[in-house]
Amino acid sequence: MPRPIGNIQLKAARQHAGYGSQQALADALTRAAVQLGLGRVEVSVRQVRRWESETPPWPHADHQRLLIHVLQLPIERLGFTPPWSDPAAMTASPTGSHPQTAHANHARPLPLPTAVVAIQPASIGTDYAAITTAYRRLYWTVQPSQIHATAAEHARFGIQLLAETAGPARRLLAAALAESLLMVARIEFFDLRQPADADITLVSALQAAGEADSPLLGAAILAHAAFIPGWAGEQEDAAERMRAARTYARRGNAPAEFLAWLDAVEAECETRCGNTQRALHLIGHAEDILATGGQQNVPEWFDWFSATRLASFKGNTQLRAGHLPQARRTLIEVLDALPTDATKQRTVVLGDLAAIEAAAKNPEAACARAQEALDQLAITWYATGMDRVRDVRRALHPWADQECVQRLDDRLYSWRTTITALQR
Repeated sequence: MPRPIGNIQLKAARQHAGYGSQQALADALTRAAVQLGLGRVEVSVRQVRRWESETPPWPHADHQRLLIHVLQLPIERLGFTPPWSDPAAMTASPTGSHPQTAHANHARPLPLPTAVVAIQPASIGTDYAAITTAYRRLYWTVQPSQIHATAAEHARFGIQLLAETAGPARRLLAAALAESLLMVARIEFFDLRQPADADITLVSALQAAGEADSPLLGAAILAHAAFIPGWAGEQEDAAERMRAARTYARRGNAPAEFLAWLDAVEAECETRCGNTQRALHLIGHAEDILATGGQQNVPEWFDWFSATRLASFKGNTQLRAGHLPQARRTLIEVLDALPTDATKQRTVVLGDLAAIEAAAKNPEAACARAQEALDQLAITWYATGMDRVRDVRRALHPWADQECVQRLDDRLYSWRTTITALQR
């Protein structure tokens, strides 16, 4: 029977640091306690033996500080697993939920680690934020399945770095981490249609925003969290999250454009819950804010909203309210105003224009717009956009025998598209 090898990471770190025996490490840890001002902390060889066992216990806070100081490595690289984490699940998403799980009832966001000792330099927050900025730009063009994996790993990296960072650098790092987790959640919800995973990721993002003491980031995260029950038709839950988002926005002295976006988010939720008149009132209020709010600086990370995107919200609400001529006019103007790199939003607008034509009993025009949307999806996948196209195809059922609808079916259910949809 093979002999258990135990915690080889701690053993290797001990030997690399020059402590040939468990007793030598125990003595070094005891001496370090005095140097770090922890008083008389006795570390026995028995304790070290337990740490080097096959199932090492999670060290107490003082012991963590001593191990990090003496061995010059973060606690996670010494073979210890936090008691609140699930190692198998940690490989799936930054919050421990598996990306293919529809209802993550048992998944919980990880609490952010407390800095035991400052190992990282003062520049760590700025350096991590620079990488986050690059991911923010990549989000708009890189395939979601590709950027999700790397962005989630970047977020996990940020969580690990928090354990080694203190002072002002920690606050800057936490803000960039909150932005990273928010982007991961946006991909999970809008691009991959994994709302349960997005909901959990957003809790971790809110924890990081709290660590950074950034109420405006907190407001952005809470408003995104409102989308999840809003799209599911759960009006009370969505309204509760929007109230929280508006409270944080007030604390953060939110600029006019941000406040208009909050109106747009709430309008989207109201639309999904069937309250289109309330939604149109909110959109009108948002338009007034943008018209009278003047030029105000918005955070760099707030790159998902503009007057054009507000008009896109408006066109969808007009469509759902049955105001077809107004919706058509609004969305055609949006289509003309969208920048060339806004491929994801263009897919949504084309899907809504197709839905307008289907509602107007014009299957030829509906299919033409749906085909345009599929052209955009072939460039950059966007699950929200594909949902729009599928809704259009369901609306076209009365014309299923017409050639234009059959051509759409051939495209919608080609080998490549069908397999891609199943994979997503």
